[in-house]
Amino acid sequence: MAYVAGSSAGRNGAGPGDPGGGRATAPGRPAPGADARPERTSLSARARDAVRQRIVDRSYPQGSRLVEREVAEELRMSRVPVREALRALVGEGLLELLPHSGVRVRRLERADVEHLYEVWEPLAVQASRLAARRVAGSAPVEPPGVTALRASLDRAEEAASDDEGTREVAAHTAFHEDIVALSGNPMLARTMEQLSGQLQLLFGMREEPQHMRAQHAVMFRYIAAGDEESAAASTLLHVRDSRAVALRSLFDDA
Repeated sequence: MAYVAGSSAGRNGAGPGDPGGGRATAPGRPAPGADARPERTSLSARARDAVRQRIVDRSYPQGSRLVEREVAEELRMSRVPVREALRALVGEGLLELLPHSGVRVRRLERADVEHLYEVWEPLAVQASRLAARRVAGSAPVEPPGVTALRASLDRAEEAASDDEGTREVAAHTAFHEDIVALSGNPMLARTMEQLSGQLQLLFGMREEPQHMRAQHAVMFRYIAAGDEESAAASTLLHVRDSRAVALRSLFDDA
């Protein structure tokens, strides 16, 4: 749920003051360092995913300081991709910079949770509305995204039955991501991407009552039927219930 992009100069092959793209290379021969960037980006993405998972499953507790060298040793990577991964997770809001050096796992305060839901609610509702619209527009052919959405719903139910909380959180996160993917709106997808890590962390911290799992099934039914307004309404109910459950679980709200 997170991505890394290179500079325009790196993509276009031209550096500052070099409109022609730099020194020519022999045919078939990669430019110096051409293979290093994709490999480093891949390692950085792997490190980011690994650290994010440790934050979500609370192997790295909230408020704990992460030392770049120690994380690199744990992941058996060099420090460069780990440094890039930690920087990216600061951008996602899962880590925060310490005053002098280093980072720590961000501690979610009540205001953080409130702000997160204030932003997520309209985006989630619109994602469901657009997903249902896309299904209706493709009838009688079912878009491939409906199959992915159904599979995420099934995985969540199986994980709940097996009492596997971590797997259930991953499936619930995937369910909401699949709705966004089915919406077919890349700008919405990019915006939701920024919230994804914090939502996953929040889902892992709060309880998941049975009625909220049932709400996912209702949302799926309306989306798969191409019913825009019912999909939007059921999603609004779900997000608001999720907010109430989160505040009650984390801050003992009545």
